[in-house]
Amino acid sequence: MADEKGRTTTGEGIGSVTRAAGRAAAAAASPAAAIDAFVSQAKAVASRPEPSGRLVFALDATMSRQPTWDLACSLQGRMFDAAATVGGLSVQLVYFRGYGECRASGWVQDARSLTALMSRIDCRGGNTQIERVLRHVRNEAREGRVAAFVFVGDAMEENVDALCAVAGELGLLGVKGFFFQEGADPLADSAFRELARLTRGAHIRFDAAAPGELLALLRAVAAYAAGGRKALDALVGQDAAAGRKLLSQMERGR
Repeated sequence: MADEKGRTTTGEGIGSVTRAAGRAAAAAASPAAAIDAFVSQAKAVASRPEPSGRLVFALDATMSRQPTWDLACSLQGRMFDAAATVGGLSVQLVYFRGYGECRASGWVQDARSLTALMSRIDCRGGNTQIERVLRHVRNEAREGRVAAFVFVGDAMEENVDALCAVAGELGLLGVKGFFFQEGADPLADSAFRELARLTRGAHIRFDAAAPGELLALLRAVAAYAAGGRKALDALVGQDAAAGRKLLSQMERGR
């Protein structure tokens, strides 16, 4: 897959070199000061919070999704709020659209960067490319632990046995798949249910006219990806209906 990280160039590198030269000169004059500076820098690095989980957020961006694309963009940013309360989350955006286009962003912790990326994407006509998404998630999981992935779509136009083969690999890798189905397409329904079972995740149909429920479910997935089963159990303990619904689906998939 192509990597669309959206990096921008700033003047930070030049400033860093200048500051480093100044520090080097000071260090030569005072070894004690150099040691103090090193200790301070080490403490600063150690205090930076690291993400406790990684979640792939995959979207069908074909033309049939256009009416709800703006909704997906807004919900994605708000999904991070719940994850932050249980230790943070690193998220990667994957989408497909048009004729053979399937792209992935880099891993990010800043929700605003993904929201900005999604705002630049428009839906285009084409067939689904779910197998490419699953293979991408599998490859990412082989390089570093991926707790879960979310797929939001309304159709399935591929060989379901091929999809199931990759989903089975993901299940063995411990990557749970959460399939959110918009609409009531019967082929998508049966395929998503089986893919969720193979990954020990969940398949949930949602109504785009009721975004509150979808947001609650996405937050529950984010909590699971960031804090594991313990975080999801905590949601259930707080009488969160979304947490109970997600947990029930996962239990049935065992």
